[in-house]
Amino acid sequence: MENMYRVDNLRKAMKKDGLDAFLVTSMYNLRYLTNFTGTTGLAVITQEKAYFVTDFRYTEQAAAQAQGYEIVQNQGPIFDEIVKIAEQDQLKNLAFEETQVTFAAYSQLEEIVPCDLIPVAGMIEGLREVKDEDEIAIIEKACAIADQGFEYVLKMIKPGMTEIEVANQLDFYMRSLGASGVSFDTIVASGLRSAMPHGVASEKVIEKGDLITLDFGCYYQGYVSDMTRTFAIGDPGAKLKEIYQIVLDAQLKVLDAAQPGLTGVQLDAIARDYITEKGYGDAFGHSTGHGIGLEIHEGPNVSRLAEKQFVVGNVITDEPGIYLPGIGGVRIEDDLLITETGNQVLTHSPKELIIL
Repeated sequence: MENMYRVDNLRKAMKKDGLDAFLVTSMYNLRYLTNFTGTTGLAVITQEKAYFVTDFRYTEQAAAQAQGYEIVQNQGPIFDEIVKIAEQDQLKNLAFEETQVTFAAYSQLEEIVPCDLIPVAGMIEGLREVKDEDEIAIIEKACAIADQGFEYVLKMIKPGMTEIEVANQLDFYMRSLGASGVSFDTIVASGLRSAMPHGVASEKVIEKGDLITLDFGCYYQGYVSDMTRTFAIGDPGAKLKEIYQIVLDAQLKVLDAAQPGLTGVQLDAIARDYITEKGYGDAFGHSTGHGIGLEIHEGPNVSRLAEKQFVVGNVITDEPGIYLPGIGGVRIEDDLLITETGNQVLTHSPKELIIL
């Protein structure tokens, strides 16, 4: 299997922490480590072996996808197979994803597994933060679909349509280009609703003079894109044009600065300090960005709390915004890949204010 090297990277991290085996149950982490796209299964990875446990519905699929794994079919409860593996491989301890395993599942495991259970957070997610060439190519395609989606919206949107009509047409169009679905509920926030950072599409009718924030993305082969553009139908007025330019300048400053070695705190401050200097610091309440990949929000983050330094292969968003209740709001977002020389922007839709 081409990504067995991911399992080797996990084994190195396990060795460092003295872990005999790792129980993987998160569907995102399973996909990352095994290529499995079904909905029922778990993996147990030891220093020597990799087991994939699933029921009769998925054994054929698992054998095709999880190459390099020993496929184990569970007849009874799936946790019984973990007990057998622990016994036959004489495991002293078994790590589990503490943010994924419920208290009930933990209690059940603790009762039956003949070794120590060790909660671990972020080990696999940390590996996922550095994308390989295959992952980058898929994310680029997801971004290209989003770019085509935005172009389609500019041609399709008209006063009199509801936000939800626009969102539905955009979502369907991205599927027609090969997307398997949307990466989150499409945000279409028009007029005064654009002051809501997460104004999911509503029944509001789009009117002339509305500023519209469109935040959307798609899933393509398991990976996401995430893009925001703000545009107007008719003249939105001087105030909104002013904040548009401030947000755009802040967004471009982040693009200029993003590179390996910089921390999420430093990159966040570049946008935040500029917006504050222009008098709108209080109107920018969210972080400047986050990592994307198999999930719409993953590490590394671009925020006041993100002390981690960026490394080559991180894919992050750059999305400052200004939101003025009773007036409207602006957000502009791109996805960028951290490279050896700085960064490469993966979303290419125009960013100058478009007035239709």
